[in-house]
Amino acid sequence: MKKTYVTSMPNHIGAFLKASECFSALGINITRVSYNKAVDSHTLFIDAEGTEKQLMKADKELKDIGYLQSNTSKTSIVLIEFCLEDTPGSVTRILKLINEFNFNISYISSQENGTAYQHFKMGLYVDAPDKISRFLKEAEKLCRVRVIDYNSSEKVYDNSIFYNTYVLGLSQVMNLSEAVSRELLVHVNLAMQTLDEQGLSPYRTFDSISKFAELLGAFKGKNFSPRISTHRVTDNTEIILIEPPCGSNTIILKSNGRVLFVDSGYACYKDEMLRVISRLFPDFDSMEKTVLVTHADVDHCGLLPMFDKVIASAKTAACLANEYEGKNGYRESNPLHKPYINICKILTSYKAPDPKIIVSPWKNREDLTEPLTQIGFFDFEELHFEVYEGKGGHLPGEIVLIDYSNHIAITGDVYINTHGLTKEQAEYNQYAPILMTSVDTDPTLCLKERNAIMQRLGIGKWQIFGSHGFKKDYSVNI
Repeated sequence: MKKTYVTSMPNHIGAFLKASECFSALGINITRVSYNKAVDSHTLFIDAEGTEKQLMKADKELKDIGYLQSNTSKTSIVLIEFCLEDTPGSVTRILKLINEFNFNISYISSQENGTAYQHFKMGLYVDAPDKISRFLKEAEKLCRVRVIDYNSSEKVYDNSIFYNTYVLGLSQVMNLSEAVSRELLVHVNLAMQTLDEQGLSPYRTFDSISKFAELLGAFKGKNFSPRISTHRVTDNTEIILIEPPCGSNTIILKSNGRVLFVDSGYACYKDEMLRVISRLFPDFDSMEKTVLVTHADVDHCGLLPMFDKVIASAKTAACLANEYEGKNGYRESNPLHKPYINICKILTSYKAPDPKIIVSPWKNREDLTEPLTQIGFFDFEELHFEVYEGKGGHLPGEIVLIDYSNHIAITGDVYINTHGLTKEQAEYNQYAPILMTSVDTDPTLCLKERNAIMQRLGIGKWQIFGSHGFKKDYSVNI
């Protein structure tokens, strides 16, 4: 049995030794340790493996010595820059004001710069937003004041409660419970450690995660405004394209009165998407709900549990089944992707669908030698697709559907119309590569897959529907 401990340890010699001796005495193996004093001088993450009984004893012993954190603290640190006249006593007036408000100081930095002013930076422990607001109003009577976001700070400052404060902000944006927030805390640390070990700044990671969460939260409720377009195929067949600001498109095939969905977007937008779909199909609640998923990424599979039937490739079906059982999916199997995917799943409230509703019309192929290999066919009323499985350039199990009669291609994330992204979509799409190194499992192979798609399109005018961005009109001439 494995467990992650978020320990709050005193910043002195022998602190980690004491925790290590506790685990060792109980026969518990430490499998991962993460500590970065530049980020947080007290918080140490420890992954431990042992029996349930051993870990329960460790819980008690660590709690008894005061090493286990509590998420009940709402304290945060605000970094403030005071522009003070370079004269004796100027800082004293600010210090007196800080004392009047009973703020503790976690960080101080100042240096003369050859001008008549000094930019005095201080980190203040704050336990109430209204209190800091009143303080700033009083401070502005004494000098110019600027609140500095930690991401833009030139120098790292000691913040012994950084992780809890940071995760609290993310949790408030997405309205997460305390239990979910604690799980998020662990994965935020994993993301920091993964990039830190590659020599990348952890603050760049934190900044990207924050912006990602802010974007997700910004388009909730009435602010959810996807671009919706309808594309005629035949007199009896049309394709409706729903493009949310964040996450994958949802493609709806409507033919001879029947409806098939392709991909489903993020779970956190379930209510918003249901409102959109119900406007398009007033009888949605009573109709047969079937969705085809192009691959097993979080932003494509978020709403799968609300469907009666999920159609997927054999590999995608296996991945979703693993996730349902609490095992790693394809993304989590890659150490570079795992922290981001877990953060993404938590922030978007992702739950894998029950394997009982998943079907795969095509056999699993382990003999894929080409970038794209035909694995079978898929018919839906007037649409007749050849189905191709990619070799895993974007993600194992990815499929591409091509209808040569109607000149329709559904390409998932293997090929997307990057020039057809809205401003919001383009902003959203820039954060995944930062956190995951690349959204593609194998970028070189994915490029070959994209080229293979275009090479397979015959002569004529094509409508290409990728999972992000607008439809691509493409012509192949003789």
